Amino acid sequence: MKDPDSGADAPQGGASGGVGGPVEAAAPHSGHPSSRSQGNPAPARDGRDAAPGKGQSRKRRKRRRGRKVFARDGVTPGGGANPGAAQPASAGGQAVEGKAVTDAPAAPQGQPGIGKGGAAGGQHAANGQRSRAADLPVYAALDLGTNNCRLLVAIPQRPGQFRVIDAFSRIVRLGEGLSASGRLGQPAMDRAVEALKVCADKLQSRQVRKARLIATEACRSAENGAEFIARVETEAGLKLEIIDRKTEARLAVSGCGSLVERGTDGVVLFDIGGGSSEIALIDVSRHRTPRLANHIVSWTSLPVGVVSLAERFGGRHVTPAIFEAMVEEVSGMLDRFEGRTRLSHLAAGERFHLLGTSGTVTTLAGVHLGLERYDRRRVDGLWMDNGHVDAMIEKLLGWGFEERMANPCIGPDRADLVLAGCAILEAIRRHWPSERLRVADRGLREGMLSELMADDGAWRRNRRRGAFGR
Repeated sequence: MKDPDSGADAPQGGASGGVGGPVEAAAPHSGHPSSRSQGNPAPARDGRDAAPGKGQSRKRRKRRRGRKVFARDGVTPGGGANPGAAQPASAGGQAVEGKAVTDAPAAPQGQPGIGKGGAAGGQHAANGQRSRAADLPVYAALDLGTNNCRLLVAIPQRPGQFRVIDAFSRIVRLGEGLSASGRLGQPAMDRAVEALKVCADKLQSRQVRKARLIATEACRSAENGAEFIARVETEAGLKLEIIDRKTEARLAVSGCGSLVERGTDGVVLFDIGGGSSEIALIDVSRHRTPRLANHIVSWTSLPVGVVSLAERFGGRHVTPAIFEAMVEEVSGMLDRFEGRTRLSHLAAGERFHLLGTSGTVTTLAGVHLGLERYDRRRVDGLWMDNGHVDAMIEKLLGWGFEERMANPCIGPDRADLVLAGCAILEAIRRHWPSERLRVADRGLREGMLSELMADDGAWRRNRRRGAFGR
């Protein structure tokens, strides 16, 4: 399932301060990549508007029909290419939410907090009009995991919500071979650095108010993890923060708060990663506060993920016996989790369910829906009952490696990992039986964005300004 040279810094231990300061009240310089609009000519020197061209007239007609028109990424007012603008997410990356996205103003060249290289200037709308989105602060969250490198850039919307204006996702397999050697391999580090340079380029092209850039299990456990972090700062201009497992679990919960509906009593939320798997037990039976992470009653981080488990047992040719051995391996780890019974009084009820946020569960959901192309909008929030999950695991076990690779929701990047993920999922299901599993195509990045915006008062500030509109 498929989801340059500098960027914003985040200090060790938490969210960064302002990257380049607050967003200026300027018109957006770019927008939805697929827009055909080429921008507007500059006003005439005598104060009157220059004669409108065909493109400008087309924009006026669209506005009269109530349609928003956005300039294309990387296009300057004169129609030339803008080399400093952020590029759209790669073909294999995660799609940006929403059809029309409004970008924040470009960061000025030499902006503090941004590494080497410059950024393009802003682009002004016709007649000096400015989009409301230009007044909204921009926040960014980057997650470098054992298997993936992911970035989200967003602006706050209504309280508790945000709008993604740029995204990037690439499978880099940073933890490849880590379980055997204890070190990050050179090819894996090279792949990760190249992906991080793309992320840095995207951050460079925007005036980011606050960012948080994290690394997880691969960098956490590797002997040369700190050396790699130093290399990233030197070559990509990004200072990554290696977070601990408790923080990782909390961020996963924060990112999924909106998927725990009212009337729910208890949830076991799990995030199956490449090198570790975080599990949080959440009790909302008595009261509910805006931050779901406040209701964690117990949590654990298993030192196993899809990459490490597949490397140990093999991921290409998985027999039912090998699959069961993987399940037992993970079950033994869960048996040693002392807080595993903290939701026993709720688990038997109908208001208890599992909530999975990982490539494993989103893959199962995509296969279950028979998608010819992965569609986040159909997967995120999907409910699957026990029969559906059983059927999908059985189907994948019956497929050979080539068949898994040919499935559009699995592909060559996950074909040797998906059954290891299913084994971790199966161990979780056996320990916390539930009739329902909810699928989340969200996680650490969304959790970071939510916490950044809440801590910065973005929703309170913009509500006062009326920036959200009606």
